[in-house]
Amino acid sequence: MRRILTIAALSLLFANVAGYAQDKGNVEIAGTVKGQNSGKVYLQKFDNKMFFTLDSAEVKDGAFKFNKTLKLPELYGLAINKDESPLYIFLEKGKVNVSLDAEGYYKNSVVTGSASNDLFTSYKKQKDVKIETFIKENPGSLVPAYVLYRDFSYRLSPEEIRQNLQLLDPKLSNTPYVAVLKDLVNTLTSVGIGKKAPDFEGTTPEGKSIKLSASFGKYLLLDFWASWCGPCRRENPNLVKAYQKYHDKGFDIFAVSLDKNKEAWLKGIKDDQLSWTHVSDLAFWNSAPARLYGVRAIPANVLIDPNGVIIGRNLRGEDLDKKLEELLATPLAKTP
Repeated sequence: MRRILTIAALSLLFANVAGYAQDKGNVEIAGTVKGQNSGKVYLQKFDNKMFFTLDSAEVKDGAFKFNKTLKLPELYGLAINKDESPLYIFLEKGKVNVSLDAEGYYKNSVVTGSASNDLFTSYKKQKDVKIETFIKENPGSLVPAYVLYRDFSYRLSPEEIRQNLQLLDPKLSNTPYVAVLKDLVNTLTSVGIGKKAPDFEGTTPEGKSIKLSASFGKYLLLDFWASWCGPCRRENPNLVKAYQKYHDKGFDIFAVSLDKNKEAWLKGIKDDQLSWTHVSDLAFWNSAPARLYGVRAIPANVLIDPNGVIIGRNLRGEDLDKKLEELLATPLAKTP
């Protein structure tokens, strides 16, 4: 299942979501760490596609313990190394027992005492899950809401997301995933096919400000990518080919990077020989243009006609070539 590279990871901030429906409650986490008698275990909170450290516990004779008051139920993480991806764990009120095994991204770790986590573990073992069925079978659980957010929202239409949200118990309506998905539906609707492409200003590698609208007048591909994104880098040769084939006929590319390291961004541009307009605010998933266009996964793109109207989304490879061949059968007149 293709994720947002949420192997590391809409880009809408949970900080903007008012009022969790969860209550604060006490949870005790009692755990052991395979092959480690000392060190630390880090308790982390999932927020805006990333985990942030809340607390740490000393490992003594291979065991550790947390006793915390947290918003529950909710997704948290446990990690032996705070700079690496943690074990995802849904916590509930009461006691949870954890056997941490860091090998293979914690795939052999065991969690007991949380019904929500049991459901999440069961989901991860299934293949070809139908989100509508999963929600209908568990309408009052936070887990399907999270799964809809994480694994399905980037490949569903706004109407499909809306329909699945309506299957959830109303008590979940103000939980972060549901609230963010509602915002996403509104955003995606506002930038749907036939809508005017929202303008924005970005910063080029040279530090200059440039507006998207400065590139209107041609068929324009607004491309969202990042140097750290493997699928993006594999798609870049297709974009280079399309650019070389259609640029003189009236096609251009305006690329927005979700990088956070300028040197890596510039190296990616150079290495992949991307000779079109580039901008980035180096804000990772907090990229303002990505939020504006409801980008939930990368690579992503929006095809804009010469009048600034959106006429396509997420066209890649052969699909992009066919679309441009159709649109530019008669090359656009060059502007003076």
